Amino acid sequence: MAPFVVRAMTYAGVAAAPSLWRLCTCARWPLSAYGEKISLRFCSSGMTLDNINWAAVDRIIRVDHAGEYGANRILAGQMAVLGRTSVGPVIQKMWDQEKAHLQKFSELMVAFRVRPTALMPLWNVAGFALGAGTALLGKEGAMACTVAVEETIAHHYNNQIRTLMEEDPEKYEELLQLIKKFRDEELEHHDTGLSHDAELAPAYAVLKTVIQAGCRAAIYLSERL
Repeated sequence: MAPFVVRAMTYAGVAAAPSLWRLCTCARWPLSAYGEKISLRFCSSGMTLDNINWAAVDRIIRVDHAGEYGANRILAGQMAVLGRTSVGPVIQKMWDQEKAHLQKFSELMVAFRVRPTALMPLWNVAGFALGAGTALLGKEGAMACTVAVEETIAHHYNNQIRTLMEEDPEKYEELLQLIKKFRDEELEHHDTGLSHDAELAPAYAVLKTVIQAGCRAAIYLSERL
């Protein structure tokens, strides 16, 4: 394949990145095929592909993509059981937001060449099983699951925000804005769960503790594998 074709394909892939990341020429992105370089910069924040903490950004994008994927599978399982009940529209609204979160992180993975976690097949099955299993306890069980998961994710996002703030808040401004926005939406889901009787679920405290322990383990593994 001719070099100019490789460059064209790479530019096309970058152009598919979300509008939040406005691209212009400045930083260098090395190409493995021919050793040539493509220039791009994240204009408003000064965040470039040359000056970021690659280890931190790679870890953040991979684990957040995995988390949003898992959240989508949980809600898919809940919808499979409760989609036609009175709480169905509530779950669907949260699912629509989670789909948008997943799409954004999928685009960032392409833009930053971040590999997905090797555990995606596991999260696919485990997420759906958790969503369907808690939904079988009734809407209270599904909402208890939502509260447990979203509380853990919001805490995780807060940790990432602290990491990026300590690193360089101006450089990572746009990534920080994105994570804060998603954190706030996860907290809305948490509050939605509480307002829909999550605490009335059977053995609520035990259920919440077990789910959150699983979420923390999933976060730890997805960051590293």
